[in-house]
Amino acid sequence: MQLTVDGVTHDVEVDPRTTLLDLLRERLDVTAPKKGCDHGQCGSCTVLLDGRRHLTCLALAVSYDGAEVVTAAGLDEGDELHPVQQAFLEHDGYQCGYCTPGQVCSAVGVLRELADGHPSHVTADLQQETEASDDELRERMSGNLCRCGAYVGILAAVRQAAGAQR
Repeated sequence: MQLTVDGVTHDVEVDPRTTLLDLLRERLDVTAPKKGCDHGQCGSCTVLLDGRRHLTCLALAVSYDGAEVVTAAGLDEGDELHPVQQAFLEHDGYQCGYCTPGQVCSAVGVLRELADGHPSHVTADLQQETEASDDELRERMSGNLCRCGAYVGILAAVRQAAGAQR
């Protein structure tokens, strides 16, 4: 199969039982996505898969032949950090850092969902443009857990990045 990861194309033979997370980490040495729970419950393995946030621990790699994967390590533009990465630094949206790559990728996906007008469970009016309120951001980021409890900084970072995109 062929997979593009952070702009680099890889041709690999894959056992059909291999998860995308294991392919990335063990075969391609892409260590930004982390193996947290291995059950799709913590979000530490989140990447952008063809532009949408995705849990790689639940995805069989062979299902994504030809896909484009962007990890937190592939978001920067040369020497410039992605606005979400910069916001995480400015607001201390991390402590131990284990969940941070998944949080960052999820935040990028959340901002894209908001820009595209996708509602969430807390969207009050489906006829209006969805605002990046704290309730919206908390709901959309709820699939990414932080064992250290850095949620105040994470929310502030996503809020800042949402404002920068307007």
